[in-house]
Amino acid sequence: MYLSKEAKTEIFAKHGKSATDTGSAEGQVALFTTRIAHLTGHLKKNKHDFSTQLSLQKLVGKRRALLAYLYKKDIERYRAIIKALQLRDIIK
Repeated sequence: MYLSKEAKTEIFAKHGKSATDTGSAEGQVALFTTRIAHLTGHLKKNKHDFSTQLSLQKLVGKRRALLAYLYKKDIERYRAIIKALQLRDIIK
């Protein structure tokens, strides 16, 4: 896979509670954002790769659901992660 174990550990260490806490919502959102950026770049080169397009749409939906969860549970954590990842605030 394009993300090595070290790269994932770095993402979780930066955005999660610790490097081994792979289940936190912030860490998952950061990992999904990295994967979304990678798939977006792939689709810019390969416009007719429809299986990747479907995977991208599913990832965006998962990230959106996690962000909605954070918004409902702890709005400060939500605001911190969207600021850190430079995402738009889509939940109103």
